[in-house]
Amino acid sequence: MSSAASTNDQYTVLVVLYEGGEAGKNNKNILGCVENALGLPEWIKENKLEDRIKLIVTSDKDGDNSVAEKVLPEASVVISQPFWPFYLNQERIDKAKKLQLAITAGIGSDHVNLEAACKRGITVAEVTGSNVVSVAEHVIMQILALVRNFIPAYKQVINGEWDIAAIADNAYDLENKHVGVVGAGRIGVRVLQRLKPFDVHLHYYDKYRLNESLEKELNVTYHSSVESLVQICDIISINCPLHPETEDLFNKRLLSLMKKGSYIVNTARGKIVNRNDLVEAVNSNHIQGYAGDVWYPQ
Repeated sequence: MSSAASTNDQYTVLVVLYEGGEAGKNNKNILGCVENALGLPEWIKENKLEDRIKLIVTSDKDGDNSVAEKVLPEASVVISQPFWPFYLNQERIDKAKKLQLAITAGIGSDHVNLEAACKRGITVAEVTGSNVVSVAEHVIMQILALVRNFIPAYKQVINGEWDIAAIADNAYDLENKHVGVVGAGRIGVRVLQRLKPFDVHLHYYDKYRLNESLEKELNVTYHSSVESLVQICDIISINCPLHPETEDLFNKRLLSLMKKGSYIVNTARGKIVNRNDLVEAVNSNHIQGYAGDVWYPQ
């Protein structure tokens, strides 16, 4: 808030979260849902800010008649999250005349038009590092599920089938595979650390090279281009942020450079991979498998 603002001013804080259902009602530790509202109601009460902060918490964010859309013109603060983003595009930023602060309750601010926010002097913030361990572990799980052909095997069991050859045909050991990470930041480095005990050959690409001691500790090979990385790796983990340089990075051209029968894990952002080009590559068996927990729209 502006330091020049009166202590009597009231601020509208718009919080857009997902519905938690019964799990959210029964578990107060699931903070990111509407039911628990990031713990903000309790914080406001504890700090006696009820008269200063008008808190609006909703999951209703799409369409002109949504709660979020109606509240936006009065909002001084908008809090959203990667799992249920409220896209602050140019049109919405123009509408939000009082907006001073846009916060991501998580990592990533690609749902905000940063150029428009910058021109307006709107502060854009996120909770950097909040889920790096969770994401890194999720990457390892998805790599193993892909390489071991786990999902088709699971579906067989559920359906009462037992065609061992059909599963073994595309099930492999992870050991000795070449695994590459695109983006060696907080998450990417943790992915590399967790992969090392599997006795794989580790590779990474990033605009900024890791220090020599960390490269030696991880026994990881640096690639100065993503093209160099994908040509040698059996598995690629995408862990870079979404920005103009990475949007559609994995398009038809880059996918064609990947090894035939390779795998992609994307826990970054959906728009980094061109959906249509990916489908074509998977259907042709050039890409053996894709695992992701991100889409566009998110």
